[in-house]
Amino acid sequence: MTAPHKLEQYGATLVELIITIMIISVALTGILTIVNQSVRDSANPVVQRQAIAIAESYIEEISLLPVTDPDGTNSGEARASFDNIDDYNGLIDTGAKNQTGQAIVGLENYTVAITIADTTLSSVTMKAITASVTRPGIDTIRLTAYRANY
Repeated sequence: MTAPHKLEQYGATLVELIITIMIISVALTGILTIVNQSVRDSANPVVQRQAIAIAESYIEEISLLPVTDPDGTNSGEARASFDNIDDYNGLIDTGAKNQTGQAIVGLENYTVAITIADTTLSSVTMKAITASVTRPGIDTIRLTAYRANY
């Protein structure tokens, strides 16, 4: 007579399956969190580049104007009639605007603040033109340009 053969078991127990599912769930949660953050922040460089372009545009617009006021007054002017650099001091635009003061479509979430200050660099008196551009979700972008007082 032959001895009965021992039956071999194949597969996993219920406890092993539950532990495996828990390990895979924890791993997937970590991976999906990283993917979600990467997707959410992927547009951030584009938004920052747009803010830089807005600041550059304002600085170029201001830099093209004369330093001294042609009509001798800096009061009561609207942006469309700004005729010298100092007219822009303290300008705050909610939503980027063109030089006539009209809103630019698609850029309404940006806020632009301009400051003009007298400064001296290497014994040359200059105007420091600073454009600060903010938008929710990015750090404030600040660009400064200098214009000699002549």
